[in-house]
Amino acid sequence: MSVLAPDYQRILGVPEERRSAGNGPVKTREIVGELGFGTTSAKVEGVRSRARRLAERGWLLLEASGMFSAGRRPVAVPDADSSE
Repeated sequence: MSVLAPDYQRILGVPEERRSAGNGPVKTREIVGELGFGTTSAKVEGVRSRARRLAERGWLLLEASGMFSAGRRPVAVPDADSSE
């Protein structure tokens, strides 16, 4: 996780804390509240954009409901033998 910028690490930390506490997915507005940001539309959308990037890169899971949960999805890694 140290490869991520501090803002991304903080966003990633909220769903991970919820998972370790036995809770399910989290809404973007809840992430914003946990981080101590104001819940203005601009702040929520900024965090949503970053959380979606984390999901696209496999750091978070984006649920069908639009909520985020901790856990890494498997990322396809090229086979070592296919480097011909």
